[in-house]
Amino acid sequence: MQRADYLFISDFDQTFSFNDSGFVLSELIGVNDFAERIRLKQNIRLLSQLLENLDGHRFSYYVVSAAPRELVQSALEGIVPQDHIIGTEFRYDRATGEIQSIARVPAGYGKVAVLEELREQLPLSHHRIVYVGDGSSDVHVMLHRNRLDGLTIAVSQNKYINQIAQRTVLSDDALSVLIPVLESIAGWTPMRIREFFELHGFALHEWEKVQTDSLTILPVSGPGFGAPEVV
Repeated sequence: MQRADYLFISDFDQTFSFNDSGFVLSELIGVNDFAERIRLKQNIRLLSQLLENLDGHRFSYYVVSAAPRELVQSALEGIVPQDHIIGTEFRYDRATGEIQSIARVPAGYGKVAVLEELREQLPLSHHRIVYVGDGSSDVHVMLHRNRLDGLTIAVSQNKYINQIAQRTVLSDDALSVLIPVLESIAGWTPMRIREFFELHGFALHEWEKVQTDSLTILPVSGPGFGAPEVV
C-alpha cells in the first residue's frame, strides 16, 4: 500500500448517504436492486478525487460502516475502491447462501480497532487522521481521535456527537467536509476556501459559522427559587 500523508475515514449511513442502510436492507430481503434505494449525498466521487492531493496533502480515503459491506460496496461502486470499504462481514452457508454468523462488526469500539489497523498499515502518526461521522456508533472513535490529536467532524445535529466532535458541518453535499480540513490542516482562510470551491465550479452560497447553546430551563422549589415575591 502506498504511503499517504493523512488518513481520512468516514462513516456511511447518514454521513455520505441519506438513508439508514440497515433499515433499507430489512425492507429489501429478496430484492436484488437495494443499491438503487440508497440515496447518496452529492459529489462523493469528487471529494475522493480532491483528497488525493489537497494543497500538497495526500489523504488515503476509507469508508468504515456498521452496515453490511456488500451493501456499501454496491452503493459506492466506481466511487470508492472496494478494498477501501470496511463494513459488517457475514459467514454464509455454502449450500444455501444464508447468513450463518457475523464475522466482524465495525461499530463502537470496533471502529477504533479498524482505525488503528489502518493507521499501522500506512503507517501514520495519530494526529494525521481525520474521522467523519454522524451518530452514536461514532462516539468511541471520536473520543479516541480527540485524545490523540486527530481531527473529528460531525455531519449531523446529533447532540451526543456535536458535544464530542471538534467541528460540525451540516450540508447535503459531501464536499462540505473539506472546509474544516482546509481550515484546520491546510491553514486556509475563508477567502481562500471560497476561491478553491469556485475554481472547481461551486459557490459557497450560504456559509454560516454558528455557535448554538442548547438548554432547557425548568422551575425548581426551595428557598430563593420560584416566582418573584409580590410586595
